[in-house]
Amino acid sequence: MKRVPDVLLMGVSGSGKSTVGSLLAARLGSTFLDADDFHPAANVAKMAAGNPLTDEDRVPWLEAIAAKLGDMRSEQRAFVLACSALKQSYRSLLCQAATGLEVVLLKGSPELIRERLSSRKGHFMSSALLDSQFDALETPAGAIQIGIEAPVDIVVVQILAALETGH
Repeated sequence: MKRVPDVLLMGVSGSGKSTVGSLLAARLGSTFLDADDFHPAANVAKMAAGNPLTDEDRVPWLEAIAAKLGDMRSEQRAFVLACSALKQSYRSLLCQAATGLEVVLLKGSPELIRERLSSRKGHFMSSALLDSQFDALETPAGAIQIGIEAPVDIVVVQILAALETGH
């Protein structure tokens, strides 16, 4: 029997990681993990105030996520992680905790994502930080890249097809 892949669903804020990730996890029969749930309170306050996080701010956050991924692996529980993971160094830390992680980049234009962020309610991430996210994004080599223009269910089908065919 083929093992369900563990997936890192990445991209800038507003690209649909949480929405797509929860649906993808349900379709795969996996556990959905949202990296936002692992942020220390100080990080949330900083972002809510419109200030970008530094690499130093992200270290405890990434370490907490990596520890959870290690736990999931030791329990043999498949997962879909929604995480910005904008830099290769961040992804490397996560991939050390979960070797063989399938990386999926959700891609969209700054205009589309800015529009989505402006209509989003109740999230700590300020749309003012979008430019800094695009500036920080290091496109991962070998990742599945999926455009976010289509409806969410279509995006999920595209990801499932890419996972099935090995990209």
